[in-house]
Amino acid sequence: MRFLAPLALSLAPPLAAAEPGAGALPDLAALIECRLGYDDFMAYQPVLRDPLKAVALGWRPLPQANPFMIEYRLNAPVTVFGHASDHIAFAGDGVVAVLDLPDPRVLARDLQLETGVDTAEKALFGREVRAEETPGPDGTPGWIDSAVINASNVDSHPGKTLAGCSYSLDPPDEAEEPAAGPAPASVAAPSPAPAVPR
Repeated sequence: MRFLAPLALSLAPPLAAAEPGAGALPDLAALIECRLGYDDFMAYQPVLRDPLKAVALGWRPLPQANPFMIEYRLNAPVTVFGHASDHIAFAGDGVVAVLDLPDPRVLARDLQLETGVDTAEKALFGREVRAEETPGPDGTPGWIDSAVINASNVDSHPGKTLAGCSYSLDPPDEAEEPAAGPAPASVAAPSPAPAVPR
């Protein structure tokens, strides 16, 4: 289940990013619903580092109930996955809406998510919705821009469902790249004494 790796990364602090160019930030609802890309997610990082920028957007920083999440109350709610919420959170490479749904399994079924963890205490679901090749930060080809929808519960927010998107930009996997030119003789040469069944 490829979605588990991005969800695990959501426990890490947000990555540093360059200041975005002038202009409006990407649509927040589209970001939460996995309809945008990694660069759009990173455009919000300066807001997370500067509470005054968050306030200018109409976001009120909330006390940190969970050490892995940066939470905000919105002046105007957003509607995501068919539910309205004025409570959002950023965690690692993800952004979620905190929904008034006591059981994330209901939303997971609606969104056709795969099960990562499903116990009496913890429920975690996800599904990769996009994985596209794109040039990397240094212009090299073959990087993968991916987005994973997720829904879960968390002890710090009882009776709530956290639903949103994890974004990642992964470098090419060197192990999967085809070798250039002919294979080395040591790899291509057959065994000099093949085993013969008796």
